[in-house]
Formats: sequence, C-alpha cells, structure tokens
Amino acid sequence: MKNSSPIKKLSLIASGVALSTCVLAVDRANAQTILLDFEGLKDTEQILNFYNGGTGSQGSSGINYGVSFSPNSLAIVQGAPGSNIGGLPTPVTGAFFLSGSTSTFTMNVANGFSTGFSFFYSAPFQPGVVRIYDGLNATGNLLGSINLPLTPNGASVPGCNSKNFCPFVPIGLAFNGIAKSVDFGGALNQIVFDDIKITLAPTTTVPEPTSVMGLIAISALGAGSVLQRKLLK
Repeated sequence: MKNSSPIKKLSLIASGVALSTCVLAVDRANAQTILLDFEGLKDTEQILNFYNGGTGSQGSSGINYGVSFSPNSLAIVQGAPGSNIGGLPTPVTGAFFLSGSTSTFTMNVANGFSTGFSFFYSAPFQPGVVRIYDGLNATGNLLGSINLPLTPNGASVPGCNSKNFCPFVPIGLAFNGIAKSVDFGGALNQIVFDDIKITLAPTTTVPEPTSVMGLIAISALGAGSVLQRKLLK
C-alpha cells in the first residue's frame, strides 16, 4: 500500500494541472486585441454602435467588438467633399467630432479593456487630450491620461497633397486596472483619430461542475492505467 501512495499523489497533481491549464487556456483565448479603423463608415456618419452589433447613423455595420461611441463622434473619409485629411494609417476613414458641450467624444467598452491602448491622431492647430476611466461614459476613477501635442501641418509636408490634417502620429498609454471608457478631447473640428487599438479584458470562464469532474475522472483513469501497468510488472 505504501508503494502506491506517490502514484496517487501524482495523479491528483496531474488532475489539478490539467484543470488549471484548461481554465488558463480559456482566459487567454478570451483576451483579444482589436483594431478600430472605422473603415466601412460613410463620411460624417455617426459611429454609434458600428462596433457594437448595431450600425452607424446611416446603416453601416462593422464587427461586433462590444464597443460603442457617443452620438457626437463622426466618421470622416479621405477624399470626400470638404475633407481636409490625408495620410491615414489605414485609409480612408478616421473619427472626429463637430459638436459636444465638453469638447470630447467618448468610446465605451462594456466588458472593459486592459493594459493600455494606442492610436494615431492629427492635430495641426489645437492640441488634444485623452483620458481613460474605469466606468462607462467617462465616469468612475481616472486610470490615466495623455496630452496630445500639435502634429505637423500637412500643407507643407510632402505627400500630404496640401491637406492640413496629415500626417497621423502614433501614440499610446499604459495603465493599471480594467478600463471601460475613453474620452477623446480637443477643439471641435480640430483633431482626427484613427487606428485605435485595445486589448479586450479576458472573460473568466469557470467550467461547469460536470466538466471539472470529467477532467478529474479522465486524469484518474490515466493514473489508474499507469498503476495497473506497474502492478503487472
């Protein structure tokens, strides 16, 4: 009987390792990095639920990432009548705002995102600011903020075809915790954003009790098979 004790202990450890590995694999699989490039939206269309399983104000729909935007956030398309942008990192659409009492537009991520985020922007005339909160609609605790300095004016930049809002400059911000909203700020009609990248917060999945017992049973069967072979020798 004493000789069998180590094998039983090892089988329990194996069961725990198998179960932990399974749970970790599920969590990691749910952590998804996404890119919001606004492609598919029409010029001056409200973004709204384009990335939230719905549509923009003109019926355009994108991938459902669980991300929504405040009503004053608009798409702007390079080459559209009146458009003054160029050199977008992902042609041909960006995001800006023309109205709002707080000179900001808000991005909400209902399930949250973590670690940090990055984006491109163009602001040749007025600087901007971005703030990250752990609540929806720019509420709750401030997790981080970053000031956005002026960017080059494309009127004198080769390749920008005299478009003022060109080129776009990359910038990013790391933070601790789970964020649920971002406030993009600046002067109205004076800053454009594109290629917003975030990592969605992983969803913790707890296996059903039957699944847990199944894993343990499988591990126990494997351990029993090893024990049987040992005893037959």
